[in-house]
Amino acid sequence: MKKSEVPQDSGRIVQKGSREMYYAVDEDGKYTTALSTGWEAKNIVQDHTMEVLQAEIDQAKADVKVGKRSPVYYYMLLTRMDLGVLSGYTGFWQWRIKRHFRPTVFNKLSDDRLQKYADAFDITVAELKNFKAD
Repeated sequence: MKKSEVPQDSGRIVQKGSREMYYAVDEDGKYTTALSTGWEAKNIVQDHTMEVLQAEIDQAKADVKVGKRSPVYYYMLLTRMDLGVLSGYTGFWQWRIKRHFRPTVFNKLSDDRLQKYADAFDITVAELKNFKAD
């Protein structure tokens, strides 16, 4: 893409007061960098992705509220983690984390194990134990 063709569509990036860097070809045919305020196609995809993520978080919150899932599942989604990432932060195997999604198993976890989750989610053990679905 030519430097003059770098998209300048306003979107999520401009709202945050920043810009993205793209590589483009200048007038001399050499690659250079150019700043962009956004790209409509990318903005549409990012907005849709954020809507999907928020819907998953809202569903997880509802599941915790009715006792279908533990707060570990909710906070994992809220902090944009997946099983692999959470496993890396806590040192727990992925199959164990899946077990901890079950409220009956979660309620039996020791404070030491809960502390590992709390550290990963940057919250306190009390917040993890006393989840408020407000």
